[in-house]
Amino acid sequence: MIKRIFDIIFSAIALLILIPLFIPIMIILKFSGEGEIFYRQKRIGIGCKPFYITKFATMLKDSPNIGTGEITLKNDPRVLPIGAFLRKTKINELPQFWDVFIGTMSFVGPRPQTPKTVDMFPEKYKDVLKQIKPGITGVGSIIFRDEETILSSAKDYDACFRNEVIPYKADLEVWYNENRTFLMDIILCFITAWVILKPKSQTLFKIYPSIPKQNTEFFGA
Repeated sequence: MIKRIFDIIFSAIALLILIPLFIPIMIILKFSGEGEIFYRQKRIGIGCKPFYITKFATMLKDSPNIGTGEITLKNDPRVLPIGAFLRKTKINELPQFWDVFIGTMSFVGPRPQTPKTVDMFPEKYKDVLKQIKPGITGVGSIIFRDEETILSSAKDYDACFRNEVIPYKADLEVWYNENRTFLMDIILCFITAWVILKPKSQTLFKIYPSIPKQNTEFFGA
């Protein structure tokens, strides 16, 4: 209940504060690329039920059906010119405050995945989704903040995604579900802001040393 009240109040405040930033971005997106402002895609939420996530459009409209599909690599040619900046700064994620406000997402939780990707995850991950809402940020989001570069450096990006990224993400979200508290959520929000400024920071592991550390060196954590 406290978490939901926090989500409503602070998502509303964030949306009001961000209006001056949103307006020029919306204008630029409208008159560049394919003219799309927002990108809405089906993701899997709490109870393993689908919902539509809201982001600023950063890629070609038909991106999921071309190139590497649902996997985005570093310097992906499907990313629009301004899209690269929006993705690097995570500004493309800010419209999700609306999803938090209406209750389909929370500030902190597992990163919402597409139905196709969720099917690749082990059952223990789906058990987590049955209990908590997906989040704008979270343990998995912080550790995989540069996932595009990770996959781009792999010899086989698809095998890396299936055999390394997905199992590790599942372990991280299971850990979060077993250890989550409201205070942890607040701390994770601050760590998220910090790692945007200091991408190589290991603050997360210093504060929570019990987090699974599989391949942390490879993932830059």
